Amino acid sequence: VSDAVSIRMKSGILEQFGTTEDVLESDTMDHYRTFQMTERLLHHPSKLVNQVLFQIPPHRQAMLIERYYAFDEAFVREVLGKKLSKGTKKDLDDVSAKTGITLKSCRRQFDNFKRVFKVVEEMKGPLVENVQCNFLLSDKLARDYAAIVFFANSRFETGKKKLQYLTFEDFAFCACQLIQNWTVGAVDNMVEDMDVDLDKEFLQDLKDLKILITDKDMLDQHKSLVCTGLRGKIQVFNEMEGNFKNLSRGLINIAAKLTNTKDVRDFFIDLVEKVIEPCKADRWLISDVRAFLTQYTNSARALDGFKYVQSS
Repeated sequence: VSDAVSIRMKSGILEQFGTTEDVLESDTMDHYRTFQMTERLLHHPSKLVNQVLFQIPPHRQAMLIERYYAFDEAFVREVLGKKLSKGTKKDLDDVSAKTGITLKSCRRQFDNFKRVFKVVEEMKGPLVENVQCNFLLSDKLARDYAAIVFFANSRFETGKKKLQYLTFEDFAFCACQLIQNWTVGAVDNMVEDMDVDLDKEFLQDLKDLKILITDKDMLDQHKSLVCTGLRGKIQVFNEMEGNFKNLSRGLINIAAKLTNTKDVRDFFIDLVEKVIEPCKADRWLISDVRAFLTQYTNSARALDGFKYVQSS
């Protein structure tokens, strides 16, 4: 309370309202008591919206919910992909010391992550919508929480040294793409497992891609089509042509192993080691990578004996 009083005094509130420090301290205490009573409602935002005990305008209710569920990127980066369990919560002392975020704030953020996860993990339907409807968060914050839930469920490894340059926003973008394209909910939005679980049938089907690297004729044809399509269009053509087989093996082997839980967890590490680092070593631009992956996909679809049939 004393810290809050000091902050309010520095803002010039005493002069603004012509009041005393004692009155300011009493007012601050009232705010703290009110918050303690409303915090339990913030655990279930719909209850806050529907309660009549506290006269809080709708726009302030929305602000309270948004701020309560806001999180620090430095904190979420430390726990992303970890199991939201008591064991992880015990490590929050270390997280607090490492990030400079108060332990109390770390606990609030962790408890919020766990609360959202528990509510939506078994729900049918789109993950982002489930988060938004149950916790009344803004679209951006709901998407961020959906990413946190998704990573916690699949236990993706994000803490290794090689992944430290990646931000939470990078992982949140990846989560969005995976949810939209690789989950059970991407195929059927009313199945029991919804958007949290990767589609096991899809992951099993990815094993069929191995023909692109195990069949020499297929590998050579694929390389020829990719090189024909990219000649004169990317700055690293010679490097791509010389390293095509290694890049293709890296991509396909990552995809083919995703039926194993451990390989799912190591997905981002494998991408960095087998694809990103080789491209960085040859100084690929993002535009080069995008052009290569597009041509790589289109060329595979054009191969005789390997036709990718999109589900209708």
